Amino acid sequence: MERAAAHGGVTLPSLENLRCFLAGAQALNFRAAAKAVHLTPAAYGARIQQLEEQLGVRLFARTTRHVALTEAGHALVAHAAQVVALAAETSRAVRGELAAAPVELTLGTRHELGMSWLLPQLGALRKALPHVWIHLYFGSGEDLLLRVRTHEVDAAVTSSRTVDPKLDAIPLHPEAYVFVAARRLVAGTPLRRRAQAAQHTLLDAAPDLPLYRYWRDAAGADGGLSFARVWILGTLDAIVAMVRAGRGVAVLPRYVVDGDLGRGTLVELFPKVRPADDVFRLVFRAGDARRGLFERIAVQLLRAPLA
Repeated sequence: MERAAAHGGVTLPSLENLRCFLAGAQALNFRAAAKAVHLTPAAYGARIQQLEEQLGVRLFARTTRHVALTEAGHALVAHAAQVVALAAETSRAVRGELAAAPVELTLGTRHELGMSWLLPQLGALRKALPHVWIHLYFGSGEDLLLRVRTHEVDAAVTSSRTVDPKLDAIPLHPEAYVFVAARRLVAGTPLRRRAQAAQHTLLDAAPDLPLYRYWRDAAGADGGLSFARVWILGTLDAIVAMVRAGRGVAVLPRYVVDGDLGRGTLVELFPKVRPADDVFRLVFRAGDARRGLFERIAVQLLRAPLA
């Protein structure tokens, strides 16, 4: 195994260890991550252990049921992705490959993320990559992944997970979730005990409950709650609107509702249970010859915090 470099008395992690970490952050499954970086599970585990020893922190919390990033692991994702992408860009610069021909591509993302975070970055992306013209497509969940598979969009920014070997991804920002309701809803119909869930409607995007399961599968949730009904609304925007209107409860990305929580119009439910976290990914087709370009786009996207 390669050794970490020393700089100014500080031990620096190797690029390969960082790549292994990012594979784990992407898959949240050590066996799948090991396969992605072409290592045996034992060799992959040794890489992660070495990285944790170098940094002096645990990066993953592992149980028999799942793998999750620790707080330190979440903090490392964006920095590690930027380091690895910049290393790849440096290599291409040395080989004289950065002067590229004009190219157009379409990035997909969900509506509220596109409007609040991706759209404001188009100017900076254009300045950093003047030969690239970026179009946008707004979709959600599996729709975005499907359109990447079918070449309808070139890449997508999404937190949707996939084990499809035909897709590849570069981790971007961590995404934290919170279980919320309108204050006026739970003032009249409390939801402080598990039995009280039977008086409430759960709002989610799809029948497999892609949002609620971040809370349901978390430590302390004990398999989840039993609601009066589940209302499928398809998109995050619709769920947020209905939660704010007091029409149900939902698990939502924290950055989306931070303002509501700060104003007190929404409240956190069961705050002792911390929902599982995830990470935004720039997803594209495996083997795409433009991977270098996607890495450069990822470097720029990582410079802007979620809004």
